[in-house]
Amino acid sequence: MTKSSLFFLLLVSIVNNSLAQNTIETERTAQQEVIAWISEANVPGIAISVIEDGLVVNTIVEGIDVNGNDISSSTVFDVASLTKSITTLAVIKLIEKENLDLNEPLYHQWIDPDVQGDMRHQKLTFINTLSHQSGFKNWRYMYDDKKLAFEFEPGTQFQYSGEGFEYVRKALENKYNDSFENQVQNLVFEPLGMKNSSLVWSPKMEELNFAGAHDGAGNAYDYVKSDEVNAADNLLTTLEDFTELTLALLQSTYLDQSLFNKMIEPQVEVRSGISFGLGWIVFEDLSNGDYALFNSGSDQGVNSLVVMLPESKRGLVVLTNGDNGRDLCMRAIKHFLGEPGLEMLSRF
Repeated sequence: MTKSSLFFLLLVSIVNNSLAQNTIETERTAQQEVIAWISEANVPGIAISVIEDGLVVNTIVEGIDVNGNDISSSTVFDVASLTKSITTLAVIKLIEKENLDLNEPLYHQWIDPDVQGDMRHQKLTFINTLSHQSGFKNWRYMYDDKKLAFEFEPGTQFQYSGEGFEYVRKALENKYNDSFENQVQNLVFEPLGMKNSSLVWSPKMEELNFAGAHDGAGNAYDYVKSDEVNAADNLLTTLEDFTELTLALLQSTYLDQSLFNKMIEPQVEVRSGISFGLGWIVFEDLSNGDYALFNSGSDQGVNSLVVMLPESKRGLVVLTNGDNGRDLCMRAIKHFLGEPGLEMLSRF
């Protein structure tokens, strides 16, 4: 080997070591920042995946779960409305598996007794319910009489509604004569390798560490372990599992491009620069030429989010077990996504 070849190899080694050291330092700095965040916010635990070029480049797990165990990538979190991402994927996958028609009126399969006398129920479809244009309030308990009712004709305007997703669930259960839990297991969890995810509190959950839910002072709430499926809320999942979902969407290994495009096509404007596709908020025309897909979940004692930048194949998953976790989710967008993240935050 010539001296010049040896010099070249030495130079490459020095550069690679320098890059590796810089990466370690960057990850260490990020970890220290996150530790400070949860301390300041009184959030017991947090789990973060950072994705660049379709690959996980940093995983940060800090703090403790409800039983005092260290948070890990396999700790189970209740991620609230991130459940809607799962329901949406199940519906989209049924287009491929069962030739499901997104424009099919849902009354062919299900009519809620509360609205059967209102002919507007015939206007409900998979598209307008999954894009939050059902005409329903978020939950029926928000009505004075606790009964579901239309506030406008389906498909004419935006109003966030978990009831719309529940309507979809009941229609699918009747259409395919199968529980929604089984459908999601076969269409989403199993294909994506989400082995520790569930729509209900199952016996398997007892074998795993659970993050729990905590108030603004970091004290644990009494968590209700529900065995009732809800298509809009209460998904139990881990950072590891939900990151697999995010990677599969960014790498186009789960949905082909035509199905992905159906899912993210803007259906209704929320405000300038923000629309809803099917189950996903779409931040259109970011200044870097990309666009962003966003979902978040917030219930008593828990906050979570997922962001994807499909053109650059960047992503972010954040799970927390505290009431103040939403602020940490927003900080994470700013810290890990840089300029596109700042632009997203400016539109909220």
